[in-house]
Amino acid sequence: MPQGRREIKGLLEAHGVRPTKKLGQNFLADPNLVDRIVRTARIGPGDRVFEVGSGTGALTRALAATGAKVLSYETDRRLEPILADTLSGSTVDLRFEDVMRSDLGEVLGNGPWTMVANLPYNIGTPLVLDVLRHIPVVTRFVVMVQREVADRLLAAPGNRTYGVPSVVVTLHADARLAFTVPPDVFFPMPEVESAVIEMTRIETPPCAEEAIELAAAAFQQRRKMLRRSLDDVIADPISALTAAGIAETARPEDIPAADYVRLAEGLA
Repeated sequence: MPQGRREIKGLLEAHGVRPTKKLGQNFLADPNLVDRIVRTARIGPGDRVFEVGSGTGALTRALAATGAKVLSYETDRRLEPILADTLSGSTVDLRFEDVMRSDLGEVLGNGPWTMVANLPYNIGTPLVLDVLRHIPVVTRFVVMVQREVADRLLAAPGNRTYGVPSVVVTLHADARLAFTVPPDVFFPMPEVESAVIEMTRIETPPCAEEAIELAAAAFQQRRKMLRRSLDDVIADPISALTAAGIAETARPEDIPAADYVRLAEGLA
């Protein structure tokens, strides 16, 4: 049975479950949007899908219906009877664990995997960045996050939302905004707009991690010029910046990811 707002509200009430902000719970309550996310993911038999935030199982069930192998994480044990019913007859590998404490490298093993999820608001950014940086077997992402999170992940240099998350995404993936999502497709309804972003992993530069560390140090003092903001991590920042072809008066938000890589390569 499709899960609209009425059905989800009824399921939760029948099992005495109240969504909590602590767990970032806003359940997807629009079957058409579920279908759109699955179409965007372009998955089918033989594919492997990694989901976080099973919720009431609407998206999980639709992913499994494509014939893909689905591994889905959910932290809220209160949802277990609902998911048992929703996913009855499917082959979903459902795990009631905190994905942030899971050894995903070991769990996922060999790739490729596609990450498809309506991510809980409270873990969206750290989870996406961690998987990009450390779980290379996840090669594609179709994930829903808060619109402001999407803006930070996709921001270009010079944009006020450009920062370390933007650098991480640029160094690891081709990324785009697939579509925006209004609040009224969720239950309960959040106060903010959401967005689905699509990312495809690219070959990562050898010094990507060092570049990210430099960007992180720089953005801790984002209003300062690089020659000042990097003074604690580079012995002679002016010489290093000059050698990398970066103006010493530039500020962290002006520097594209490729320049942070070039700076890191010069320090290697």
